[in-house]
Formats: sequence, structure tokens, C-alpha cells
Amino acid sequence: MEKINIIKNQIKNFFAGDSSGHDYWHSLRVYNNAIRLAEDTECDKEIVSLAALLHDVDDAKIYHTENYENARRMMKEAGYGNDTVEMVVKIIGEISFRGEESIVPESIEGKIVQDADRLDAMGAIGIARTFAYGGYKNKELYNPEILPKTLIDSGSYLENDGSSINHFYEKLFKIKDMMNTEKAKEIAEERDLFMHKFLDEFMDEWEGI
Repeated sequence: MEKINIIKNQIKNFFAGDSSGHDYWHSLRVYNNAIRLAEDTECDKEIVSLAALLHDVDDAKIYHTENYENARRMMKEAGYGNDTVEMVVKIIGEISFRGEESIVPESIEGKIVQDADRLDAMGAIGIARTFAYGGYKNKELYNPEILPKTLIDSGSYLENDGSSINHFYEKLFKIKDMMNTEKAKEIAEERDLFMHKFLDEFMDEWEGI
């Protein structure tokens, strides 16, 4: 647990001042989600913890790093060996949403962390993060003249200049059906319903202008 606390302190400093929605608190929520999803599952909980905490420190949407250098450095500084480092970076490399090119992680640990991360992209917090990231990237709130992309690969997902509202159709409404674990599927149902209700209200208010 001491090493995990070192990692928590590292990412708290690393993400200080972040306004993209990929901050320390997001990483901590993903960690807490992952621990809950792992409770009744036979898995390596330390690997789950590390991958959850470090999953965004080399996020290509925010940082321009190579070979997960931030995650590797933090684990080495915390005293982790090469085997652990390699297992964690493999998971980090598998869990990201890449549109139609998204993959299912090979390990149960990866599946858990992927679910934990995706759950934080849903519901009330997911909505808040969508607009935080949209502001960070200078995206329009909504532009009805720019339609969502129905098929999107990893490159176009990262470079997408559509509105924040389009993000609901391009990612958020898809991830309910991409969950791996039964517990995550149950949570995702409720959060997906909440997002649909929000968007229905948004469109009613928009069209009433």
C-alpha cells in the first residue's frame, strides 16, 4: 500500500491545475471504480490499482510522450520492478477508447480498468467532463450543422473537431455496450439512461430558442 500511496502523490502533483477533465480526481475515481469492480474477482489488485491510477499520464489527447515514459518513470521511482511495469503499460495501452478500433484487453485486470475508466465517462460526471474537455479544446458547445461521425477510427477520434454534443453520439452512448464485467454493465445502464435524459432536455431547450 505504501507504493500505491507514492503513486497517488505523484499523480496529484503531475495533474495539478489540469482543466481537461483528465485530472487527479478523475484518476482517483477510476481507481476507486476499479477497486470496487475487482472486489469479487480473482485478479492482481495491485496491477489493477497501478493501471487505474496511471492510465492517463501518457494520454495522447493531452501529452506527447513515447513508450509510456511518464508511467514508467513514476513506477520506477516508487520502487516497482520491470515485470510489474511491463504488465501495467500493456494494460494502459489497451484500455483507451479508439472508436471502431477499440479493443478488449487480454487480461482480467485490463478489462476491469477499462470498465472503470469508461464508467467515469458516463452519467453526471461524464457529462461534466465532456464539456470541460470541450472547453479545454475550444470545441463548440453544439452546432447542428456539424453532424456526429457514425464511424470513427483512432486517428479521427483524436483529431475530431466536432462539438461537445457530438461526443455523446460518437462515444458516450456507445460505451454501455462495451463493458466487460457484469457489475460495470449494471452501473452503465443507469448512467447511460441519465445521459439520454440530459440530452433530451438539452435538445428541447435548444429547439425552443
